[in-house]
Amino acid sequence: MAIDNKKIGRIESDINQSMPYLASDEKSSTLKDPYPSTETRGQPTPDDDIEGIKQQLYRRKGQILLQQQLQKEKEAEQVKPWVHFVSGGLGGMCGAIFTSPFDVVKTRLQSSVFHEVYKTQVGSRSLVSSIGKHFQETCSIIYNVYKIEGSRALFKGLGPNLIGVIPARSINFFTYDYTKGLLKKTDYFKGEETSFIHLLAGLNAGIVTSTATNPIWLIKTRLQLDKATKKEYKNSIDCLRKTIKNEGFFALYKGLSASYLGSAESTIQWILYEQMKGMIRHRAERLAALGRERTRVDNVADWFARSGAAGFAKLIASLITYPHEVVRTRLRQAPMENGKPKYTGLIQCFKLVFKEEGFVSMYGGLTPHLMRTVPNSMIMFGSWELFTKALSKL
Repeated sequence: MAIDNKKIGRIESDINQSMPYLASDEKSSTLKDPYPSTETRGQPTPDDDIEGIKQQLYRRKGQILLQQQLQKEKEAEQVKPWVHFVSGGLGGMCGAIFTSPFDVVKTRLQSSVFHEVYKTQVGSRSLVSSIGKHFQETCSIIYNVYKIEGSRALFKGLGPNLIGVIPARSINFFTYDYTKGLLKKTDYFKGEETSFIHLLAGLNAGIVTSTATNPIWLIKTRLQLDKATKKEYKNSIDCLRKTIKNEGFFALYKGLSASYLGSAESTIQWILYEQMKGMIRHRAERLAALGRERTRVDNVADWFARSGAAGFAKLIASLITYPHEVVRTRLRQAPMENGKPKYTGLIQCFKLVFKEEGFVSMYGGLTPHLMRTVPNSMIMFGSWELFTKALSKL
């Protein structure tokens, strides 16, 4: 069946517009010559031939867009180590400031000092109603802290928290990325990035970070547990001085064993985050292979998706490993009035809490913890990515 001249003209226009995409690989053996020969140019062309040429052009355009997408991903992986160090610290700072009130409530609910004061009234009802009740109680505690102790109480421990968060996140992001890069270069992995690499890098980052920052978290915990009616510590420096004077230097590393146990949480989060980020990346690659050019909307949507993936990964990791948070807080508490610590070790703490308060207490403060850590992870990872892109241009 013959084709009218207008349709042939549109096809020729499409071909001419596609020439910039074909210019980089004019001699490709996978494509036909985009220009019809002199003998056939003026002759009628069947519909299937025209559609075939258009499909070849779309495929070629998709190949180029896919190559561009892969090149961007390769460049993103070749970020200088110091960029991850600085971006991680800035991202952690943003998350800590916005979620500080939930951190105060979580620490108090985990502690035996405030256990009776904030004893939950949630019964064994349905899961949905229990979650709603926990949420209501968390908001009520925040309001009571604000009403009784003032707005500054909602940010107790923020100073040492920021002092801890900034180096902790800097060390964590830097160590994770650096370890992952080293492992990829080994003969065993041969440049391939696998979940096993994410596991090893996450564990190493968690151990290094916990060891370096444990004293800071201990001071932050004690300041948050310091009662408004009977303050024992004036500030972070006073807390540090009294802790070393009364308990010795190594008291600053109380709860370190629980922190090591907690490395499993950050490791699980990294693994899940990398998996979901890979799914988002593969989706972008598929769209590029189909010839769809990326827009600003696509970039923003993918950024929100990656931030959401970080929050979801943190949610799952926290639910799996939360009891170590309670044990770590108990180990970092100040000694009792007789000067002796109630909790002396990881196993002893687990057994004592389970014996005196039951298994449910191992999840004390879970609701405010999730209300803090999930948005915190979203803010932190999202900010980290933005800062990384900005600093990479320097």
